[in-house]
Amino acid sequence: MSIHLELAAMIEAEFARELDGPLEQRQDALVLSLQNGVRLTIHYAAQDAYSLRWQFEGGEAGIDTAPLHQGLGTFPHHYHAPDGQVRDDPLTSPGQAPVDNLRRLLQALAASPRLEARATG
Repeated sequence: MSIHLELAAMIEAEFARELDGPLEQRQDALVLSLQNGVRLTIHYAAQDAYSLRWQFEGGEAGIDTAPLHQGLGTFPHHYHAPDGQVRDDPLTSPGQAPVDNLRRLLQALAASPRLEARATG
């Protein structure tokens, strides 16, 4: 089963109430909207290669595994905060199953699109 199909099945089973409309399945991504105004684009090329980007009222943020920020404690994965800073990734890990990473992110985004309670430093 492809990673995106597995992720779509988990989203529809566990987050149907939080969704604001149907899940969009694209060739290389999933796109969803949450009832709190978050719009999330999910790209998973492999378990250790992903980009999770979201927009919300007043900003945008994301988590990805591009190996660009070697000074971070969570290198290569990192968090692009709404203020433009790049910080340690507070939620995901390339060693975890994609469904587990996405589940943690969706739970956090439902609580706070800016991840204020999780992203420090």
